[in-house]
Amino acid sequence: MTRTVTDLGAGTLPDDVDQLKELVLELLRDKEHLEHRLQVLLRQRFGPSAERIDASQLQLFAKELLAESTQEPAPELETTVCEHSRRNGRRKLPADLPRIRVEHDLPDEELACPCCGDQRRKIGEETSEQLEYEPAKVHVIEHVRMKYACKKCEGEVVTAPKARQAIEKCLAGPGLLAQVVVSKYSDHLPLHRLERIFKRHGVELNRSTMCDWMRLSADALMPLADLMKQRILESAVIHTDDTPVPVQDKGRGKTKQGRFWVYVGDTTHKYAVFDYTPDRTRAGPVDWLKGYEGYLQADAYAGYDVLYSTGKISQVSCWAHARRKFYEARLTDPGRCLPAMAWIKRLYEVEREAKKAKLEPDERRELRQEKSVPLLAELKTWLNEQSDQVLPKSAVNEALQYVRSRWASFTRYTESGILSIDNNMSENALRCVALGRKNWLFAGSDRGGKTAAVLFSMIASSKLNAVEPWAWLSDVMRRLPDITVSRLPELLPDQWQASQGSNTSTHAATAPTT
Repeated sequence: MTRTVTDLGAGTLPDDVDQLKELVLELLRDKEHLEHRLQVLLRQRFGPSAERIDASQLQLFAKELLAESTQEPAPELETTVCEHSRRNGRRKLPADLPRIRVEHDLPDEELACPCCGDQRRKIGEETSEQLEYEPAKVHVIEHVRMKYACKKCEGEVVTAPKARQAIEKCLAGPGLLAQVVVSKYSDHLPLHRLERIFKRHGVELNRSTMCDWMRLSADALMPLADLMKQRILESAVIHTDDTPVPVQDKGRGKTKQGRFWVYVGDTTHKYAVFDYTPDRTRAGPVDWLKGYEGYLQADAYAGYDVLYSTGKISQVSCWAHARRKFYEARLTDPGRCLPAMAWIKRLYEVEREAKKAKLEPDERRELRQEKSVPLLAELKTWLNEQSDQVLPKSAVNEALQYVRSRWASFTRYTESGILSIDNNMSENALRCVALGRKNWLFAGSDRGGKTAAVLFSMIASSKLNAVEPWAWLSDVMRRLPDITVSRLPELLPDQWQASQGSNTSTHAATAPTT
């Protein structure tokens, strides 16, 4: 029976030199593994989120890799600086902002010419602009319903109907509901802070009341969220990712861990829909993606494997995740991790070239076939060589095997120009959860998680389409009660934005002359 280091107590060390050497090597391996885990945990807790490495280090390894892959001397690599425009002076204020004209004139006694004494005449004016801010205002809408009766019959009373509301008998109007949604799910303000903000405006709104409003708003917006889900399932490629969220476990006095999932459509279906599940089992994504056929760009979560096994969904892995594995292991084996990161950097340089040239999908595919495919072939050979030289349980071997075991999905992005090299699109969509979680800390219940999923879908989809969320949501909540199912697509953020183009106008006001 083989003894491990933890099995040995004081005074039980073997006398054999070879066994002692093996124990020392095992201690060193354990030390390396623990140091790696400690560095990862410290970075997660205190370190920056950006995975930055000195560019000169990667540049050095990139030159060496180029030299190894060709018989000719390695060419000098140029450092590319992204184009940017430098603004001199103050940025111009948007032309569509309302403007108030304030005139400043000379007093009568200063109009006389100091040379001849005649009255000076106005020859023009000089205009400068100043940006002003007016705090939000809360007002009350009085819905006055006219009543009529027959004087002759002294009866037959009829009352004008009230306009239908997205939430019947709700104290809040569409604009206030939209403001609470945007404040919590876009600006990450917990309801207790909103409670204090509204109190400063002279209105006392209990946080529990606003919580009910959010639940009812999510119920009203559910048909729109379902429509966006249908459109996403029509995409050729879907990006997905998930993140944990603490959820109150009532009756136990603590929180449990729920899960938010995001699904982002392709460029012709620019929507992001969130789903909430009380756990991270595969049932969540399997149910959401039921019937889908196409590409799925995701991380290495094993729960997706059942989807790939059907043959209808093709897995596309994320090179940003692969790079992160090597970045986390760089302190234990920089001699292997930095070259791997340099190789990945060269793959991203091809993507930047395609983006800068604004290539169409077919042109992007041709560029990848020309430049990325040869790089990937060299990288695969290098990975195979290195995997035979590292310890099985080392951090760098974990990074190597992460890529080697999924090589087909890591190279699939080169097969089509509509695919991305990484899954950053869905990770960016999840940022609203990560930022909000730092402020509101936890969800109140599983029901609250489902409410948040719908409202996060609204915020993320408006952001994808560059739509101002309050203007869109307030109009949606105003129009929802009377819109038919066939006209529901008019409320999708992209279609709504297109319809607003001809309706926008600049409002101006005039103030008294000073």
